[in-house]
Amino acid sequence: MADFESATELMMSDPSTEDIGSEYFDHIKKINDIFYDQIKISDQKAAYIFTFMLAFLVSSSEVRAVFTWTRYADGNLQHILSSGLLAAASVFSILSAILVVLPRHLNKSTSLFWGTWGKHRQLFRDAAARRDERYLFAEYLDNADILSIIARGKYRCVTLAFRGLMVTVIAYVLLLIAG
Repeated sequence: MADFESATELMMSDPSTEDIGSEYFDHIKKINDIFYDQIKISDQKAAYIFTFMLAFLVSSSEVRAVFTWTRYADGNLQHILSSGLLAAASVFSILSAILVVLPRHLNKSTSLFWGTWGKHRQLFRDAAARRDERYLFAEYLDNADILSIIARGKYRCVTLAFRGLMVTVIAYVLLLIAG
């Protein structure tokens, strides 16, 4: 019975520093780097979409006209539908691109986020004094969880912005055909 209890305790306890090999530290660091890069890439994609949409809206008098009341009052049904679709898709795409780059706030943070460093500084010092590698591993693991949540949210908005861009282009072509 005593052997069973000690085996159960061992399975349920946190790993000791000897249990966390350097390959796991290297791997979780790489995960953090990749997730961080994916967040930067999503911001870049949103910036490209936003820039294209803004240039498209500014450079085309046909596109600017879809935001005027006379376009809908004086147009035929095909023009009205194409114009409405173009206006809605353009606004949707721009708003989705903006949502990508808006700051994200989670109720969880690690010492790897500068915004909450003051909260984590003493915990880090205490762990360093104890040479607690489990603390470091846990920080990287928690940070990967946070970055994953942020990346998923950003990529969801990038996907929406890109789809809005595609609908904008299709609506523009339909408007030119109806022309």
